[in-house]
Amino acid sequence: MADLTDTVVGLTSDLIRIDSSNFGPTTDGPGERVAAEYIATQLEAVGIESTLYEAAPGRTTLVARWEPAGVDRSRPPLLIHGHTDVVPAVAADWSVDPFAGAVIDDYVWGRGAVDMKNFDAMVLAVVQQRQREGRPPARPIRLVFTADEEAGSRFGASWLVRHHPDEVSDCTEAIGEVGGFSLTLGGRRLYLIETAEKGLAWLKLVAEGTAGHGSMRQNDNAVVTLAEAIARVGHYRFPRHLHPAQQAFLEAAGEALGVDLMADSTEATLRQLGGLARMIAATMSHTVNPTVLAAGYKVNVVPGQASAELDGRFLPGQRDEFIDTIRDLIGPKVSLEILHEQPSIEADMTSDLVTAMTAALRRHDPEAQTVPYLLSAGTDGKAWSQLGIQCYGFTPLQLPPELDFSALFHGVDERVPVSALTFGCRVLDDFLDLA
Repeated sequence: MADLTDTVVGLTSDLIRIDSSNFGPTTDGPGERVAAEYIATQLEAVGIESTLYEAAPGRTTLVARWEPAGVDRSRPPLLIHGHTDVVPAVAADWSVDPFAGAVIDDYVWGRGAVDMKNFDAMVLAVVQQRQREGRPPARPIRLVFTADEEAGSRFGASWLVRHHPDEVSDCTEAIGEVGGFSLTLGGRRLYLIETAEKGLAWLKLVAEGTAGHGSMRQNDNAVVTLAEAIARVGHYRFPRHLHPAQQAFLEAAGEALGVDLMADSTEATLRQLGGLARMIAATMSHTVNPTVLAAGYKVNVVPGQASAELDGRFLPGQRDEFIDTIRDLIGPKVSLEILHEQPSIEADMTSDLVTAMTAALRRHDPEAQTVPYLLSAGTDGKAWSQLGIQCYGFTPLQLPPELDFSALFHGVDERVPVSALTFGCRVLDDFLDLA
């Protein structure tokens, strides 16, 4: 395979320059439309047709069927998915323009460099080259680039599953973001394959009380009732429970470090994992964080209602336990509403697809050790899994040991090493022959 460095860097920079910031469901997504059209043009240049779907004005998702001559059409398609939207960036906080796509010190900088225009670019670069060289993948490929992943995928993957399931329902497996990257521990390079995700429950708490004058004594103050409930939720620590993927990761990480992470998974021990410790600690149990508060309109008026919104994440298979615990914590005076929910997902950690990932990685890093892990956040995999698709995080990147990679997701000065992009293209190219 020819060196794709210039191509993949150029594609990554171009995509970053398209400001596809996602500010939530109340705004349109002109950047997502532009990004989808750019990708469609790149695919069209090598003879691959795309279909664009819009869930709302500008909220555009692209679907392309890559089934060139020579592909084994008797096999079910593999879904390769990426999203084109990014979280907003405040330029004043950055040391570079977050939407310039600049290449500095052998890194591509900008919003989306890690989450996840790097993978979009890697996929495009590899598909283009294989198409030009007449090298089909081992099985049919369904390419999907979605809108709205950063706000829950309601205008992207989830919408596509509801309204056009036939576009992906014949796929049996999928690869996407937040996996396949390297973590160096004790001199070993572990490549984390995301095989499970926590579920998501965005909750709203509402406390009712008696409205009145702020100068009077008030024994039924909605703000106080809500504050007490939030404090109970915020201070509560869910008991730890190890999912099989998490257990496999801790065993491999402990072996690399020469410590028993299974026996002593305290915060101090987890800190040996570096920046990744934040993500791993969040998958040891359910988590919930109050994020939005609303009450009152004037300082001398006691409001009759107060509300809060919470970001809850529950372990696979334990959704009801999580919700029941929240209800117990808030008490009978506060009502609970589920604003938005997405399921937890789990995939086979020992599948042939994981074997193919491992083999592709070892062709370019003979010492690569693949390790499953549980993701604390969520991806579009939650939507695809509703169709029975086995979803994995596999965006192969060989990273410098000192890089705090997890901090770059949604972070300031987001960037990806040029060498990691090149490595990822090589691995993906081999993976398409093995998958």
